[in-house]
Amino acid sequence: MSAIPIFKRILAYGGVLALVLGIVGSVAGYFVAGGIGVVSALIGTVMAVVFLGITTLSVVIATRVAKGDLLSVAFFGIVMGAWLLKFVVFLVLVILLKDQPWVQSTVLFLTLIVAVLGTLIVDVVVIARSRLPYVSDLPSDGTQESASSSTDRPE
Repeated sequence: MSAIPIFKRILAYGGVLALVLGIVGSVAGYFVAGGIGVVSALIGTVMAVVFLGITTLSVVIATRVAKGDLLSVAFFGIVMGAWLLKFVVFLVLVILLKDQPWVQSTVLFLTLIVAVLGTLIVDVVVIARSRLPYVSDLPSDGTQESASSSTDRPE
């Protein structure tokens, strides 16, 4: 069984979250700061979608490269590399957007906070409802071999 359907569901729920966040954030941003608030909420929403996509894509690529071995160095390298990429991109965007006159920083910040919390909730809900077995190294014929060697078994 593959984890790919789970990540597709995470992306779908994340898309719904982004749509709701974009609408609610834009309305709230409009009442707080007018058009600048709308732009800020939409920027925060786009950033959240991009970061969610990078996370999901990195795990899918890492799973394929590592051939399903979640403990391999390649898997951890790809996932941590994506995390580092997201961190650097986030810092660059914050520095670039910090003093822009067309960005209302409070609306942007609150949109990002709601997006982060929302994506965490999406991840927890989807993973909790998934039926992906976490024991995968059992023999396919349903039998289990003893951990002891063959000399320890009575004959």
